[in-house]
Amino acid sequence: MSDSGVPADNPTPLTATEAASPAGAYRVLARKYRPNSFEDLIGQEAVVRTVSNAFDTGRIPQAWILTGVRGVGKTTTARILARALNYEMADGSVKGPTIHMPVHGVHCKAIMESRHMDVLEMDAASHTGVDDVRQINDSVRYAPASARYKVYIIDEVHMLSTAAFNAFLKTLEEPPEHAKFVFATTEIRKVPVTVLSRCQRFDLRRVEADVLMTHLGNIAQKEGVEVEPEALGVIARAAEGSVRDSLSLFDQAIAHAAGLVRADAVRQMLGLADRTRVIELFDALARGDIAAAFAEFRDQYDTGADPVVVLSDLAEFVNFVTRVKIVPAIADNVAFGETERLRGRDFAAKLSMRVLSRMWQMLLKGIAEVQGATRPAAAAEMVLVRIAYAADLPTPDEAIRMIEQGGGGSLPSSGSAPRGAPSAAPSSMASSTPNYAAPVAMMSRGGATMSQPSMARPQPSAPAAPQPDPGVLKITSFPQLVALASEKRDVMTRMALEADVRLVRIEDGRLELALERTASRSLISDLGRKLEQWTGRRWTVVISNEPGQPTLRSQNEAIKNERERAAENDPRVQEVLARFPGAKVLEVRRLAAEPAETDAAIEGAVEPVEEDDDF
Repeated sequence: MSDSGVPADNPTPLTATEAASPAGAYRVLARKYRPNSFEDLIGQEAVVRTVSNAFDTGRIPQAWILTGVRGVGKTTTARILARALNYEMADGSVKGPTIHMPVHGVHCKAIMESRHMDVLEMDAASHTGVDDVRQINDSVRYAPASARYKVYIIDEVHMLSTAAFNAFLKTLEEPPEHAKFVFATTEIRKVPVTVLSRCQRFDLRRVEADVLMTHLGNIAQKEGVEVEPEALGVIARAAEGSVRDSLSLFDQAIAHAAGLVRADAVRQMLGLADRTRVIELFDALARGDIAAAFAEFRDQYDTGADPVVVLSDLAEFVNFVTRVKIVPAIADNVAFGETERLRGRDFAAKLSMRVLSRMWQMLLKGIAEVQGATRPAAAAEMVLVRIAYAADLPTPDEAIRMIEQGGGGSLPSSGSAPRGAPSAAPSSMASSTPNYAAPVAMMSRGGATMSQPSMARPQPSAPAAPQPDPGVLKITSFPQLVALASEKRDVMTRMALEADVRLVRIEDGRLELALERTASRSLISDLGRKLEQWTGRRWTVVISNEPGQPTLRSQNEAIKNERERAAENDPRVQEVLARFPGAKVLEVRRLAAEPAETDAAIEGAVEPVEEDDDF
């Protein structure tokens, strides 16, 4: 894993297995490019800086413990520490420990090959008892034979028994001046606190995917291997921060490709779905097109993709879009493909956090169901159906807000079907939506005012509206258009209508809009095509130079801010805030059964509670 680019068979920077390998024998990349100095370590700058400062100031502890996931370089770092502690040139020019080791010294070759008599390595997984620790306690009293320090490297130290740890404590607390201990473990929580308190701890972090890509690219140049940058990104992400795993996968990919290492070949080797096809599946689910989602999933399944892997990759992309929505700079990471970065930005701008979080929750639960199902493909399809039907359902507060707005929109029914699923002919958007919200009755118990949903009284049914031609749907207001997108389960179009467009004017068959900077370039053409599909006739959708009305999202934010300001300015709310320093108004809710004359402050001060069977 050397950044310096010199393989282990170079006579100057030599790795641990050089002398043991027969002439011409192939060595895997993970061993060939194993670091042999601090300069060769990648992604562990904090460790290198701390050790460097300790050596420069002479503040060298008697014991280190290195922890981290597999393959980040714990054992290798331990050997480099042993080499730095005992670095010595034949001419005597180096007088003490140093991290600057440009060439091999007297002891370096033997230490890196694990055959130096003063640097003893022990695998705690196979030496777990008290007798093994007793041998170390007996030998630590004797001075080193030739090196400056006697270094004991104990790998997987958490495997030692409790009695063995207890036998180590006295020696570890007061070792001889010539003895140093370096422990390595992947399970730091299993190491007793009494041992941890006697060691200086280093947490070796996972190596970032872009750093691994650069490292693998350098090795590919030294090996004379042609590789696509996207293939390096797939390997780096699959390694999950482990340098050793990335080199092992790269070695396997070179053998699998027998030439140019392509991203498609690497995905096939790892059993991963094509990233572009995963994005297309995500797009179909976001649009509510369950038929297209089924077709895409079946195509991937027929080509050999595992249903669990498809859902896992889909969940990973949902996580990526969510991260881009929170931190847009993540989309600039070159470890992700160009298509993935571009589409991720677009989805992050269009989809709300509520939709993404629900998709993640359903995928997380669905993956476990598919793993235990007797028919994984059928179970995976049912997970996709759940996502398409339920991912864009409104939250309770959004449902109440939509009902309160009256003609401002209609709730998507749980029985409505996504595009591509059989459904009845669309009904008129002008028909009234039944009010299912129960009025809230104010109650008092023990002097405390509480609110409880009261039983809903039967409402007189409105006269049936005349049914229009089932093939033609009239849209006369912008809220009706947004509600139609919700009814059609087209999440991305609905989000674009709410956040990216400003209404100029709307007539039946004609729509004039002003666009925000975040609007998609294809929004106008897509909107015209979808309106034609939804209403059964052609629509004229044009971009106007007029400023238009504020976006629906801006209007909702303005209403919310106005209610919060009114609540904060109410004297009773101010009195409550004054009595509780640090308190603030988080949300203002309107109670369903509240009289119209009630002021906004009372609306925000009393919050409905769940119905209790005791009342």
